[in-house]
Amino acid sequence: MNTITEILERNASEWPNDIALVEVDTPDEGKQRTWKEAELVESVPDKEYRHEMTWRDFDEKANRFANFLLSRGYKKGDKVAILLMNCIEWLPIYFGVLKAGCMAVPLNFRYTADEIRYCLDLADASALVFGPEFTGRVEQFIDRVSKVRTRLYVGEDCPTFAEPYRALIDYCSSRSPSVKMTQDDEAAIYFSSGTTGFPKAIVLQHRCLVHSCKVEQAHHGQTKDDCFLCIPPLYHTGAKMHWFGSFLVGGRAVLLKGVKPEWILRAVSREHCTIVWLLVPWAQDILDAIERGDVKLEDYELSQWRLMHIGAQPVPPALIKRWKKVFPSHDYDTNYGLSESTGPGAVHLGVENIDHVGAIGIAGFGWQTKIVGQDGVTPVKPGEVGELALKGPGVMKEYYKNPEATAEILKEDGWLLTGDMAEEREGFIYLVDRAKDVIISGGENLYPVQIEDFLRSNPAVKDVAVIGLPDARLGEIAAAIVSVKEGATLTEAEVNDFCLGLPRYKRPRKVIFAEVPRNPTGKIEKPKLRRMYGAAGLVAQQNGLAV
Repeated sequence: MNTITEILERNASEWPNDIALVEVDTPDEGKQRTWKEAELVESVPDKEYRHEMTWRDFDEKANRFANFLLSRGYKKGDKVAILLMNCIEWLPIYFGVLKAGCMAVPLNFRYTADEIRYCLDLADASALVFGPEFTGRVEQFIDRVSKVRTRLYVGEDCPTFAEPYRALIDYCSSRSPSVKMTQDDEAAIYFSSGTTGFPKAIVLQHRCLVHSCKVEQAHHGQTKDDCFLCIPPLYHTGAKMHWFGSFLVGGRAVLLKGVKPEWILRAVSREHCTIVWLLVPWAQDILDAIERGDVKLEDYELSQWRLMHIGAQPVPPALIKRWKKVFPSHDYDTNYGLSESTGPGAVHLGVENIDHVGAIGIAGFGWQTKIVGQDGVTPVKPGEVGELALKGPGVMKEYYKNPEATAEILKEDGWLLTGDMAEEREGFIYLVDRAKDVIISGGENLYPVQIEDFLRSNPAVKDVAVIGLPDARLGEIAAAIVSVKEGATLTEAEVNDFCLGLPRYKRPRKVIFAEVPRNPTGKIEKPKLRRMYGAAGLVAQQNGLAV
């Protein structure tokens, strides 16, 4: 397969009537449903809260959207942004963009209106597909983004500044468009960021996406009979690229709209899911709910569940020990990657290496790794700390319109610098620290500079530093070290109230009043702060998790 779209066409040809996607909605997603109501619709043919799509339908919907874009004059290389919550339309829209030869530009659903506009401008997006959850945000800027000439709305009650997606594509041909593509063609733009939090546009080619399919299937052995439970947001490479392993072999996937332990276990049970990818908080919540007696394993059919794997953030070894005690028959794997390497799998632990929990693992399928010194090229000696570098077919082409940033991260012979400090012990790679000042909390990236800048706007704040502290459930939490101006007063409650002006996920979970240390050049000494406030917390939480 040279392009990712060829896999979809193969699936539709070989298994046209097999179920490809299932969307399972949940009572607690704003609809105030109970499981009693959800159970009632299972006897109703159209299954109001559970939707299915065959491989033929998937391919035809993608074709219709591709033909719509072509009818509007979109051509190879044009960018189409996708701003949707997880839904059954998400993937057909994504593949429709690719079938038209255009580039898909998935957007983080947490973005503010200003961040959405920034990313649209950065990527030169000329079309935007969005859902009802984003109408208010889109309305704030849509008249100021002149490049976006097509605005498509997926949902009921289409706003006046957009066009109804479903009504328009229903009239388009379901035949595959005759757009010639190669593995070297650009397929998608995903967004990353450095320490400042300003996104960079990552260009991925079709070869990157196809390799990601092969990597995931090679690591976890998906077959046609496997069923993948997809919970994380599809805009993120972590969710979609883990699904790619099932996609490659025509396996079924379930899109679950909810993260509560009972919803996850019920979906695994009802949909006969065999593979589940979790974030640390979700795994933690499941174990806590079982230990409290809130959920009882005997109420669910879980015998077919064979693999639980985790990524996107540091994984506490004690958590996996707890998990294996409750689910002894599960294989376990952890995956490392970044959007610049087409998501997870550049490094993975491997299900056979659970005795090395704590390491991120070994080079993934088709990948090479090395740990380099300050020049970004020369390998360090075994056991020494350096920066982790990757090489393989999944390495991005470039940062879009940013040759300087591209040159900083892409080195000779195609090596990609990750920005993560690591060391190798007994053949396994262990992360030591992140060179990039990013906090990963519950699988989401938090950028300290953004939070620091916001807090500095408080008239009582003299100085502030934001660091990540270990957390048993979220992996890390943002902690604000606040220095108060002389003569001013400030309490933790007042800081928390002030931070209501931030999105919920960006708000510090801990406030520490202390002086902020800076070095002679004026830079905050964050390693010193982590030593002061992080080590004791890590030890305490690891002890608390011990079994």
